[in-house]
Amino acid sequence: MRILIVEDEEPLAEAVARGLRREGMAVDVALDGNEGHEKATVTRYDVVVLDRDLPGMHGDELCREIVASGALTRVLMLTASDAVADRVEGLSLGADDYLAKPFAFPELVARVRALARRATPVTPPVLVAGDVELDPARRTVARAGKPVELTRKEFGVLEVLLAARGSVVSSEELLERVWDENADPFTTTVRVTVMTLRKKLGDPGVIDTVVGSGYRVPASAAESGG
Repeated sequence: MRILIVEDEEPLAEAVARGLRREGMAVDVALDGNEGHEKATVTRYDVVVLDRDLPGMHGDELCREIVASGALTRVLMLTASDAVADRVEGLSLGADDYLAKPFAFPELVARVRALARRATPVTPPVLVAGDVELDPARRTVARAGKPVELTRKEFGVLEVLLAARGSVVSSEELLERVWDENADPFTTTVRVTVMTLRKKLGDPGVIDTVVGSGYRVPASAAESGG
């Protein structure tokens, strides 16, 4: 999942970003409202973790812009106040959830994951194609009942492909959904990751290459020609 943190307290923003990356998420950071607006305009994020009191564009206005855009992006608003009136006001702006500072990091992770599930078309709790099973909540993958150990990026690529339910996913979309803004779009990162993922999943092949378009995992992985 792709996350944007818009927070002007840089140490807090970077700490949250590091923690979410350890949870397997692709995370970008913006340190003011204007930068956050620019990034949210050009990239489709699953969740924006948005500080309310920001320099530049205020968090309230940025929240309105995201909601007005019609994007599926969900907004988790952060604030230094946990007063009921502030929570009600934040939610009335269109925010999907509200968390007061200071917060417990595990709670932030749980809320982000819950919102991310609402930012994408409904998918089963466990993604299955043929004898391949991926459990997003437990972060586990198995083939024919045997565990498969994957890196965070390999897991992310497989999750996106399985969630596409047989549709082709381009390299550009995989780069956007699984990596953050620091990824070089001109590298072979996606191709190499798919190659190592194929090796770990074993034979028969699970992931098809659709020349000129991208990759797909057929609804029944047994149909894949590699």
